[in-house]
Amino acid sequence: MAASTERYFAVKSPIKRVWHWHFLTFVILFSLAASLWVATKKIDYTWRWNRIPQYFFYNAETLLHAPLDGQVLTIDAGGGTAKIVFQGEDGTQKIFKVDSESLRVDTGEDLFEGDTLGSTSEWKAGPLMTGLLMTLWLSAAASFIGLIIGLISGLCRVSNNLTLRSLSTFYVELIRGTPLLVQIFIFYFFLGTVLDIGRVVAGISALAIFAGAYVAEIIRAGIQSIPKGQTEAARSLGMTATQNMIYIVLPQAFKRVLPPLAGQFISLIKDSSLVSVIAITDLTKSGREVITSTFATFEIWFTVALLYLLLTSILSQLISWIERRLAISD
Repeated sequence: MAASTERYFAVKSPIKRVWHWHFLTFVILFSLAASLWVATKKIDYTWRWNRIPQYFFYNAETLLHAPLDGQVLTIDAGGGTAKIVFQGEDGTQKIFKVDSESLRVDTGEDLFEGDTLGSTSEWKAGPLMTGLLMTLWLSAAASFIGLIIGLISGLCRVSNNLTLRSLSTFYVELIRGTPLLVQIFIFYFFLGTVLDIGRVVAGISALAIFAGAYVAEIIRAGIQSIPKGQTEAARSLGMTATQNMIYIVLPQAFKRVLPPLAGQFISLIKDSSLVSVIAITDLTKSGREVITSTFATFEIWFTVALLYLLLTSILSQLISWIERRLAISD
């Protein structure tokens, strides 16, 4: 009986010991939220959160006009759409489709060039959505290219070839020793002019080369963390240095460097906001453009921050899933 009681408390006591830490976490987060709410009440600002959705998607209305003088022959309205058969003075006939509710002409009506027939509407992506898609494209392309650059540079860093090792070291130190903003300006205003490349290509190139330097150091550290005994064992089995690196060292190193790689790519998503200085309409620049026309400063910046948080959180969860999958083989 005594042994059973001890086992019971041994199982239950950890739960009893941690509940108050969960409560403390809740209190801290609630206090921060309450402080933010009180701070917003002290400023003279009218919140207009209901205006935010239209900057993701909006219903665009397009007016259709008579291309020349003529007459409306027939109108077939049904299913929310009106089909207008228009005949010009030269005898040519054209068919227009407009929303039934926007119809402004009648059958047999004479029209002059430019008269309004009606309008059509369709959902289009707003500035925040287009900026979000551009940020996704920049981050994904720069991450992929940066990974390739970093892998090659990381292998050069551990190479026995002095030239490759020196050049890769120079590249890493040069990129890590200069600000990303300066590199973006150099790529756009200097290399962009010399090589005649667009701002998007210049932005992706700057981000990729910047990320590649940090990825190279991560790869180098991962390779050097593998015990040398495995390399010696591979060579004793007759494997070449290339085979040893591809089949033995890199698969193990990849598992070890996955968390720091995730951190680097998450930082790259946030660093992509700097390309707005060269007029790339990413999420940050789109936010600024919306603010200049609406003056909804706080709502837009909070929304932009949440979108960046959403992107980085999704990437973090994806990397965590990959880590769990790779851990199965350990």
